This record gives sequence, structure tokens and C-alpha cells, in this order.
Amino acid sequence: MSSNESAAGIAHVYRGTFVHATYHTAVEILEDGLLGVDTEGKIAFIGSGKEVDRLSQKWGFEAFAVTQLGQHEFFMPGMVDTHIHASQYSYAGTALDMPLLQWLNMYTFPVEACYKDLEFARNVYTHVVKRTLRNGTTTACYFATIHTDASLLLGQIANDFGQRALVGKVINSYPLVRPVVTPRFAPSCSATLLGHLGEIAQNNDLHIQSHISETKEEVSLVKELFPDYDSYTDVYHRHNLLTDKTVMAHGCHLTDGELKLFRETGASIAHCPNSNISLCSGMLDVRRVLNHKVKLGLGTDVAGGYSPSMLDAVRRTLDTSKALTIQDTQYHTLTFEEVFRLATLGGSQALSLDENTGNFEVGKDFDALRVNTDAAGGPIDLINHGEGPKVYVAGKRVVPFVERP
Repeated sequence: MSSNESAAGIAHVYRGTFVHATYHTAVEILEDGLLGVDTEGKIAFIGSGKEVDRLSQKWGFEAFAVTQLGQHEFFMPGMVDTHIHASQYSYAGTALDMPLLQWLNMYTFPVEACYKDLEFARNVYTHVVKRTLRNGTTTACYFATIHTDASLLLGQIANDFGQRALVGKVINSYPLVRPVVTPRFAPSCSATLLGHLGEIAQNNDLHIQSHISETKEEVSLVKELFPDYDSYTDVYHRHNLLTDKTVMAHGCHLTDGELKLFRETGASIAHCPNSNISLCSGMLDVRRVLNHKVKLGLGTDVAGGYSPSMLDAVRRTLDTSKALTIQDTQYHTLTFEEVFRLATLGGSQALSLDENTGNFEVGKDFDALRVNTDAAGGPIDLINHGEGPKVYVAGKRVVPFVERP
């Protein structure tokens, strides 16, 4: 490829600090990196800022056109919400006074019936997409409702605002939006319906999302409704709904045998700690899931979870892990670095989208957040200690010391 041909293909070049996860490293920090994005929004090259002259000649961009990040800025991958109910956003932060099954009947189902009104749907869906984007969610796996027109509208809104999304029930695809087969959960479906949904997903190579083992009461109900199946997981598995494109929310009460089936099929779990605690559903042992080598991402689970922020999901994941440590001092607590990966690359893996997004690799889409830790009026105060304390990883300085408010 000649320089002229390359020049036509490079739309943006950024220089500064890039923070992301890899398949082998929970957090990798590229200091003084140089990253080029082509006209299709894909990462064309990654190099060192010191190589700017050589790379500008190779790729045909002008060195003066490079966007330079500030001292306290960095790029990170956009966060991935692997489980959120767009249709429940209107009452997020309220109505959390009941356990799951009663909560659904009292609050969720009546509100979701309102989505036959497209103006109501447009209002709520516009707000939830804008809010999640403001919170750094560049990819979201959305539950909608049974109303086809409203679901199509959600896909259009997400696409128009530039958010990558999965939207269920099954919809036509927009450039940034994919359809996802969406049985709510086994108790709301007959075996016949589950079988038909499995056929649709299998015949069209579609993503699948649902809920599993959120509460003990729910697990007991599934055993009562499907007495001839080995487990809750077996119900989905025997209807071809447990595949490498499946994401199941919660999984708080899965057995080792069920996790083994998740691993064998390539299915993933969406961990929603805010919701699990808010509805007193249970505490997922993420370390146990990871030890079983099951794919796992994080979800907000609005409105069972009261916050649409993936940063909140990160915090609650750490809180839950520390609560398990309080119960068992030998427990291997999750680190912040591990949870950072779950919120980014882990989420992309859970949604089988990691070939396209999740971290900074050549050929992937540049789904990224530009973070300024010293933004005026922002939530962080940087305390200037000159050459005082720094944070080190393997002997290398990676980020300035931050005094949290």
C-alpha cells in the first residue's frame, strides 16, 4: 500500500496514554502511544509516540494533525453493559421493596405493557441510550418488550446515537445493532416456545439472552415447572439455547455441574451485582465462575439495579467480592484490574463481540472513552505532590497518584 493510499484511509491519529486489557493481562498501560483510526472507524496501527515521523511517512498523515492528549488524560475502551432492561429505565432507583418474582408482577410487567405506545417508548428509550452513553457504555445488550415496533425504535435510537447494541426481541439489524433472541426466562415460557426460539437462533446464527438462577425461589419454580430436566441450565441446553452466543444474566445459584455445561457450550454469564443486592437475590461468586473458565461480563440490570452506570457495576462487583471475603477470609478477592477487564474486554467476550471491540488491537473498532482525570468540576481531585508517591506496576510508573475525595 502506498503512502497516498494510506493517507486516504487514516481519519484520526491520537498520541498519549492508552489503558486497556488483553487476553493475558488484566490492565496494560501504553505510555506515549500513537494510534491511528481509519475512515471506517477501525484501528489501523498502534505504535510509539517516538515513532511519529516514521509512522506518518508509512501511513501518510501529517504529524501536526495528531491529536495530543493532555498530561492527565488517557484513552480506555468503552464499557460493555451485558445486561440492561431499557424498558425499565423509567423507574430506576425506585420500587426495590420486594423480592424478584413479586417485584416483576407488581412493577415490571405493568410498566412494560405501556410500550405499545410508541411515544412513551421513544421518550424512555431516548433517555436510556443517552444516559448510558454519558456513563461510558459504548456497547449494551438490551432487553426490550414484546412490542415489535417499540423494539425496532430502540434499535434505531441506539444506532442513531452511535451505540453498539444487541436488542431483543429479534429485530432487523441496523449497522451498529444486532438482533438477539430473548426468552425472558424459563418460567415465562413453555417447552414448545423454548424449542422454537432455539431453532430460530440456530438457523440464523443469532445471539441469545435470558436470565438464570437469579434467586433460590426462581430455581425452585423452574424445577416445579420442568421436573424432567436435570437443572435450570439443562432446560435451556436441551432447547438449543445455550451456545457460544448466549449470555445469561445473574447465575447466582448455579451448581458446579451447570458451570461445566456453560464452559462446554461457550455460554457466558452477565454479573449484575447492584441488582443482586438490591433485590436480595444472592451474591455471585465471580472467582468461582472464572475458575470454571466461563466467560463473564458485567451488567447494570436496570431497573433491578438502580444505576445505569457501568462504573457502578465495577464498584458493586468489588463490593460483592469483598463481602464474600468477609464471610471467608481465605477467599481470593477480585482485584480492580480484573474487574476493569470484566467491564471492557470481558463484556465483549461475553457477548461474542471481542473480534470487533473490547480493547485496542489493530483491526478492531475504535470504541473508546477519552478520560480527563483533571476536568474542571469533575469528581476527582488531583493532589500535586511533585515527585511524590506514584503507582507502579512491575517497577514501571503507570499513572499519577490520585487522592480520592
